[in-house]
Amino acid sequence: MIACQCWGMRTRYIGKLGDDPAAEIHRSAFAGAGVQTQIITAPKCSSAQSHILVDRHGERSVLWHRDPRLAIQPQELNREWFGNTRALLVDGCDTEAAALAAKWAREAGAAVIADLDEVYPHVESLLENVDYLIVSRDLPARISGEGELRKSLQRLQSRFGSRLAAATLGTDGVLAWDGKQFCHAPAFRVPAIDTTGAGDIFHAGFIYGLLETWSLERTLDFACAAAALNCTAAGARGNIASLEKIQELVAGGDRYPDLSKF
Repeated sequence: MIACQCWGMRTRYIGKLGDDPAAEIHRSAFAGAGVQTQIITAPKCSSAQSHILVDRHGERSVLWHRDPRLAIQPQELNREWFGNTRALLVDGCDTEAAALAAKWAREAGAAVIADLDEVYPHVESLLENVDYLIVSRDLPARISGEGELRKSLQRLQSRFGSRLAAATLGTDGVLAWDGKQFCHAPAFRVPAIDTTGAGDIFHAGFIYGLLETWSLERTLDFACAAAALNCTAAGARGNIASLEKIQELVAGGDRYPDLSKF
C-alpha cells in the first residue's frame, strides 16, 4: 500500500489492531504515508508482532505471533469500504473475511489480487473470487496436487477461473499463466541486503502495472525490478524506489539467467 501511495495512487488499509502502543505506531505510519485506514480495534489486546532474522545473504526468517482476537470476522466488515476501489489485495490469513471482501469488491467492479503463502482452511471460497492469484513457489502444487509448476498453475487457473495464476520464485523471477500462454520474467541481479518485504513490493508493482493497463510482460518486469531494489536496503520498506529508478533497472539492469527450467 505504501509503495503504491508513493507512486501516486490512493490507497486504503483495512485491518485489525490491538489497543497498545504498537497500534499507535501503525496508525502513525499509515497517516504519515497518506494511506487511508479502516482499522478495527481489539480491546485489551496486543497487536501482532513479527521478529525478522536476516542472514548474511539477505535471506530472512520471520517469527510471528498474533493473538486470536485479532482475526477479522466477516461481520466486522462494512461493504461500503469496498465500493469505490479499482483493486483489492487480500491474503488468506482471515479466510472467511477475505472471501467476503473479495466478493464485494468484485461486485463493485474491482480487480481482486491474492497474495498467499499458506493453504489456509477453506481457502477455496476465497480463490473463487480472485482475479489475479500470485503465490509463493510451492503453493500451486499444495493446492492443486500437481507437482510440476506449469501444470499446477494451469490447473489452478482453470479450476477457479482466475485471469492469471502466477508463482514468485525468488532469484528465478516469476512464472505466470494467463489461460493462453506462460510468461516468465527473470529476476534482476542486485546486491541484496534484506529480502524482507520483497513479495509485498512485488505485489505493489503488479497492481501498479495492472491499473496502468500495461502488458503482462511489462507489469511483471516492473514488479520484479521494484522488489529487487527494495532488497538493496534493510527493512520491509528499505528502498521503495521511485518510478524512474525502477524503470531504469527494467531498461538496463542485469538479470539472473533464464534457464527455461519451469
